[in-house]
Amino acid sequence: MKRKSLKQAPCPVARALDSIGDWWSLLIIRDAFDKVSRFGEFQKSLGIAKNILAERLKHLVDEGVLEIRPAADGSAYQEYHLTEKGESLFTVIVALRQWGEDYFFKNKEKHSVLLDTKNAQPLRRIEVRAQSGRLIKSRDTFVRKVNGT
Repeated sequence: MKRKSLKQAPCPVARALDSIGDWWSLLIIRDAFDKVSRFGEFQKSLGIAKNILAERLKHLVDEGVLEIRPAADGSAYQEYHLTEKGESLFTVIVALRQWGEDYFFKNKEKHSVLLDTKNAQPLRRIEVRAQSGRLIKSRDTFVRKVNGT
């Protein structure tokens, strides 16, 4: 089934999901943050079929999330690296990670942990704050739709 394009949707969430909203794409981006850069490394890490991986990588390059560079070691390989647009997804990946830690692991169940390279400590929780610095919950917000409602 062909999915409907959301590229022209008036909602920023819909447009973002049109670009990176399938699970393979998000896992590729996660791995790119972990310094995975070669096709074979992505394939080994994810266990994804080569044709699906090739399609997702092409889509992420076309969307400007990844860019292709010559291999750093001078070999004939190409590498995939996050662009500035891709790097800006870091907060999204951390938020998904923290949500996953909260809701998908039993108490004291072991899982990977994202640590600060400066002190090897876990990151603080992501918080949404108002312009004034006040902590914001969903009930404290509303969306002004394009039609003004």
